Amino acid sequence: MPASLTYPGVYIEEIPSGVRTITGVATSITAFLGRAARGAVDTPVVINNFGDYERVFGGFGIAYPMSYAVRDFFANGGAQAIIVRRYTTAAQGGATTAQIDANGLLVEASSAGSWGNTLRVRIDFDVPQPANPGDPHPLPWVDAEGLTSADLFNLTVRDTTTGAQEAFLNLTTVPSQRQVDRVLEAGSTLLRATGAPPFTFPTAHGAITDPTQIWTDDTLSSPVTTNGEDSSNLTSQSDFNGDRASKSGLYALEDADLFNILCIPPDTRGGNVPIAVWGEALAYCVERRAMMIVDPPAEWGNVAAVLNQGTGLASLNLTGLAARNAALYFPRVQQSDPLREGQIDTFVACGVIAGIWSRTDASRGVWKAPAGIDTALRGVAKLAVRLTDDENGQLNPRGVNSLRTFPITGRVVWGARTLRGADQLGDEYKYVPIRRLALFIEESLYRGTQWVVFEPNDEPLWAQIRLNVGAFMRNLFRQGAFQGSSPRDAYFVKVDSETTTQTDINLGIVNVVVGFAPLRPAEFVVIKIQQMAGQIET
Repeated sequence: MPASLTYPGVYIEEIPSGVRTITGVATSITAFLGRAARGAVDTPVVINNFGDYERVFGGFGIAYPMSYAVRDFFANGGAQAIIVRRYTTAAQGGATTAQIDANGLLVEASSAGSWGNTLRVRIDFDVPQPANPGDPHPLPWVDAEGLTSADLFNLTVRDTTTGAQEAFLNLTTVPSQRQVDRVLEAGSTLLRATGAPPFTFPTAHGAITDPTQIWTDDTLSSPVTTNGEDSSNLTSQSDFNGDRASKSGLYALEDADLFNILCIPPDTRGGNVPIAVWGEALAYCVERRAMMIVDPPAEWGNVAAVLNQGTGLASLNLTGLAARNAALYFPRVQQSDPLREGQIDTFVACGVIAGIWSRTDASRGVWKAPAGIDTALRGVAKLAVRLTDDENGQLNPRGVNSLRTFPITGRVVWGARTLRGADQLGDEYKYVPIRRLALFIEESLYRGTQWVVFEPNDEPLWAQIRLNVGAFMRNLFRQGAFQGSSPRDAYFVKVDSETTTQTDINLGIVNVVVGFAPLRPAEFVVIKIQQMAGQIET
C-alpha cells in the first residue's frame, strides 16, 4: 500500500514482481497396499529405505508378499514409499492385539498381530525423591501438578524376539504431563495403555538379583496374558480397498499428501489380486492423478493365456479412458527368497517396475520411457516366461509391456505402453512416459496456482498466470521434456479474453489452456541398408 505522503522527502515502496515460482512435484512416490507383520493399520506411513520398513512393519514375511515388493522397489532405485498396512479380522477369531497385565496396569502391543506376543513389561519405583521431607521435589512439575514420588513409577518394555527395548521414567496414572497413556502414545513404538483413564496404579516387580533373568522370570517382568493374532487373508474387494468414509484400506491414502504410483501385490504367495480390486483402485488413481502398476494373474503362463478372450487381458476389465493410468507388465519374475535359504520362487514385478520408474525419473526425467537396455531388473534371477521377439510382437500392439532377457543386457523392461496402448485404440496417451508427464504437469500446476483463487479476474491476473505457468513450462523445455527446437514449437500457455469470456468472469471462472508437444519413445528402429554399385566409367 502506498505510503502516506506527509513530509517533503524521498519515499521507498516495494512493488511485487508478480513472479510466483511453480515447483514441480515428485514423480515416483509409490504407495503399497497389503498385509504386514506389524505396524499401524490403515495409516499411510512414509519410508525412505527398506531398513525403515523392517523397523516399522517387521521386514520380510513369507505370508506377506508386500514385503518382497517393497524390497524390490528400493533395490531397483526407488526413493520414497508410502505403506498402508491392512488388517481385517483375527485369523482364528481371537484377540487382534497382544495384552499384558503389568501388575495391575493394563497395556497392549502398539499394533495388531502376533508380533506382540513376546513383549514383556517391568515396573519399578526407582524414582527421584526429595533430599529431605518438606523439600521441593527434584522434578519441579511434580509439585506443580500436586503429586508426590508415591504417584510415580518407571516402565520398561522389551520385545524378546528382536531385542528392542524402551524405558519410560517417572510415569503416573494421575492426569498430568507424564500420564502413562499420553507418554506411551507419543514415545513408544511397542506399547500402548489399554482403555481410558483412570488407570490402575501398578505394583512394582521384584528386586533384581540376577540380571539375566529379568525377561524370563515372571516375578521380575510380566508376560503377555492375551495373545494377539495376525490378520486373516485378504480375499475380497473390501478386504483390500476398505471404505472411503472411514479412510481404511486404499482410502487411507486420503491422508497422504501425494503419491504417484500404486502397487497392490497379491496377498498370498502365487496368488492373485481380485479383479474387482483393480477397477476400484484404478478409478481412485485417476482421481489422485497417479499411475497403477498391474501384475498379471499367476495363471498367465504363456502368451496365449494373456491373449485368451475369456481369461486373458480382457478379463481384467481395465478399459476406457481410465486405463490411461494403468500399465501391465508380463511375465512375473523369479527371485531368491532370503527366508527359504535363497531358493528361487516366483514373485510379482510391481515393486521392481516402480523402482525402475523412480530410477529413470532421477537419471533422465519423467518424460523418458522407463524401458530399454538401461532398465535392468535388479535382484531378478530369471523371468517366469522367456519371451521371443514374435511373442513380444503379439503383446506390444495390445498394450502389454514385456519383460525380456537378452544375452548382453540381461533382464530388462521392453515395453512402455499404458493399458490404452493398443494400436487399435489410437489413444493419445498410449505411452507411459507421456501419461506420466501429463500427470506431473497437471499436479504441479494444480498446486502451483492455488494463489490465483479469489484474485481479481482481469488482464493483470491473466498476465501473471501466463508469466508463471510459462516459466514452469519453459524450464521443462530446457530439460528436454518436449519436442521442438524452440518454446513456440514445444508448448503454449493461453489465458486471455478468448479463453475467459465475460460470462466466465461473471461466474467467477478463469480458464487457462496449457498445451505441450510430448516426446514419444522410439519403439521401432528401422535401419535401411542399400548396396552401392561401383562407379562405372563411360
